[in-house]
Amino acid sequence: MATFLYKLGRSAFRRRRLVALLWVALLALAGVGAATAPAATSSSFSIPGTEAQRAFDLLEERFPGAGADGATARVVFKAPEGQKVTDPAHKAVVEETVAALKSGSDQIVSVADPYTARAVSRDGSTAYVSVAYEVNAMELTDATREALTEAGHQAQGKGLTVEVGGDALQTMPETGAGEIVGVVIAGIVLVVTFGSLVAAGLPLLTAIIGVGIGVSSITALANVLDLGSTTSTLAMMIGLAVGIDYALFIVSRYRAELAEGRGKEEAAGRATGTAGSAVVFAGLTVVIALVGLAVVNIPMLTKMGFAAAGTVVIAVLIALTLIPALLGFAGDKVVGRKQRKGGEARGDKEEKPNGGTRWARFVIRRPVLVLLVGVLGLGAIAVPAASLEMGLPDDGVKPVSTTERRAYDMLSDGFGPGFNGPLLVVVDGDRATADKTVTTIKKLEGWAAVTPATPNKAGDAAMITVVPKDRPSSVATEDLVHDIRNATGDDVLVTGATAMNIDFSQKMNDALVPYLALVVGLAFLLLMLVFRSVLVPLKAALGFLLSVVAALGAVVAVFQWGWLGSLFGVEQTGPIMSMMPIFMVGVVFGLAMDYEVFLVTRMREAYVHGERPGEAIVTGFRHSARVVTAAAVIMIAVFSGFIGMTDQMIKMIGFGLAVAVLFDAFVVRMAIVPAVLALLGHKAWWLPKWLDRALPNVDVEGEGLARHVGETDAEARPDLVKA
Repeated sequence: MATFLYKLGRSAFRRRRLVALLWVALLALAGVGAATAPAATSSSFSIPGTEAQRAFDLLEERFPGAGADGATARVVFKAPEGQKVTDPAHKAVVEETVAALKSGSDQIVSVADPYTARAVSRDGSTAYVSVAYEVNAMELTDATREALTEAGHQAQGKGLTVEVGGDALQTMPETGAGEIVGVVIAGIVLVVTFGSLVAAGLPLLTAIIGVGIGVSSITALANVLDLGSTTSTLAMMIGLAVGIDYALFIVSRYRAELAEGRGKEEAAGRATGTAGSAVVFAGLTVVIALVGLAVVNIPMLTKMGFAAAGTVVIAVLIALTLIPALLGFAGDKVVGRKQRKGGEARGDKEEKPNGGTRWARFVIRRPVLVLLVGVLGLGAIAVPAASLEMGLPDDGVKPVSTTERRAYDMLSDGFGPGFNGPLLVVVDGDRATADKTVTTIKKLEGWAAVTPATPNKAGDAAMITVVPKDRPSSVATEDLVHDIRNATGDDVLVTGATAMNIDFSQKMNDALVPYLALVVGLAFLLLMLVFRSVLVPLKAALGFLLSVVAALGAVVAVFQWGWLGSLFGVEQTGPIMSMMPIFMVGVVFGLAMDYEVFLVTRMREAYVHGERPGEAIVTGFRHSARVVTAAAVIMIAVFSGFIGMTDQMIKMIGFGLAVAVLFDAFVVRMAIVPAVLALLGHKAWWLPKWLDRALPNVDVEGEGLARHVGETDAEARPDLVKA
């Protein structure tokens, strides 16, 4: 492989104008496709195989036009102290709001008058208007949302406190600010790392081109493949991350080859052949992790994974072709000013030990101490993960500055916390079966209200609303859902947003172990192929699991327990987002294996070329530690940019990914890995002979490339061979 990529890099360098033109044309084509494609709607959210989904399907069949899985909203009214919402003046304001809501949008299915729907609190201080829509929250038009908020604003100044809640206000979070901050910090880190604006600009430019092609392609194909407006979020985040990483390593290796005195084209070929091989296998580990999301069997996650994997493939292809081409355009400017003044042929000079060299020597001298501190430290941080409670955050965890949170609190105070997440029980049977189900539910504990059954026109199905005593994300509400399902027969199904969240969490929890086994197992085989070793891939997988569990422990401590919550803007603790563990495993595994491949391949390369195990570790750190550090800092900056957002889920994802990269890059890869390799010595690179014969030789360390280049040099300069 190294030889093939070497030839590819040289070819791209020589034909740089053609290569650059092809990528620009591809970007333009994707951009035109995105601009002319119909606007993306939300991909239909479904959880196959769950009771909540079966109930939704039954509702659509037996209650057509009811918008069973549509968005909902609640406009909550509270009278001033000592007054009631039933007072004539206040009642007129509420009924005026009901009329405004009914005429505000053609996407509305129903608007319930609180005075006829019994939606007035016992003390008369609070009332709410329930609004049901025929489409889900992501498919609501801006005009519909504006009509909802405007109705609340008009009532606000007429003597009542009015707040609006519900998923109808849910919109895709604006992530532009976080990405801009991450790109700016990435630029600063790259300038410091390379000492050259041109060298720093290349990874940024190519990453943006790759993300542009990937996201534009997703937008262009959104309606055809039912990808939805949320699919590009993960693709953009991962594409930006790996795009910068892969280009960073190839540019760094190119500069190192120039420093050895090689010509520019030769340096581009060697950089692509060596660092490019690592890029290919690092990219494959990311693709495996993302495509593996299909194991969860949730269509939305599967599409997100495949779309993001496609963006990673584009990033790899750009690194192998466009980077060598742009290096040809850059000329000497890719090298820092100091290096240009000192000349390119620095290979004969004794290099001063850099920070990576000094750190590697320290670890080699004290491997046991470093290993113990690293493992015990991450182990201590991981302890809270044992108390992990999964769910989907509701409006109760939003900042108190939002109208959704204030509406949530007003409903809790007036009616009880369970009114924020009512359960919908669907009975597949006649009226007698429905009435029997109501009687059965009332014998259970944990409910605050149970409405009479509402049959459909055919009389063969009915709906029952059950209001829990506790808040939607509580353990007590989850127990109530399970109790209803256990106490009733197969013809009774529990659904609604709360039940759907519970089923979603359970499905994610059940899929975690198979997903881990698939991703880690395939990556183990891939890394064994790369490193020709059994223990190195095993160490890589165990180190990754340690860093992910430690990151989950930090997430639980901050978002579930509230430790240092004010520092990160966490105003209300709650369960950890259901998809967080799998999401972290997929994303962090890919990035962790990036650092593992880039760092350890250089050690393997030195070991294969004759260095002792300890010397190989130092060589690997001398050449790779600085760029791995830069790549990790960039990723931490990109992910940290999302912590400042108001959306609790985005905040949690940003924090979790940032600390996971911090732990994995700086504790596992930069400390635990060299300590373990130092203790293992030659055994680290042990591979049974039968397995060595069975595995194909992909030559990531460039041994075959060295022979190929040597033969090429001998053919070109036979006088050197004779000498």
